[in-house]
Amino acid sequence: MEQTNIDSTLEVINISDEDFENLIIKSNKPALIDFWADWCQPCRILAPTVQALSEDFKDRLFVGKMNIDENPITPQQYGVRSIPALFLFKEGKLMEKIVGVRSKEEIKNIINKHI
Repeated sequence: MEQTNIDSTLEVINISDEDFENLIIKSNKPALIDFWADWCQPCRILAPTVQALSEDFKDRLFVGKMNIDENPITPQQYGVRSIPALFLFKEGKLMEKIVGVRSKEEIKNIINKHI
């Protein structure tokens, strides 16, 4: 499997169905994807935590967001049933699913098991 190098950034990147495989599955580092929607209040509550995680893990983890209304294919393929949902990928494989609003520390502990 060819891997794509993703530049370190503090910005949470918006991911689309079209670039999901290139940015996430072929990533050379673990990737955390936040599945969300504009109408989802818990998603808005979790957003600052996702941003903070992007900063905390800036050199070790790619962090992206996928709007499920604008990009229905990938969430359907991975069985996203509730949002917010954070999915952690490593070497192209889904390692963890975190559904609902969780504390930053709880999410960090889950991420740390895989990086």
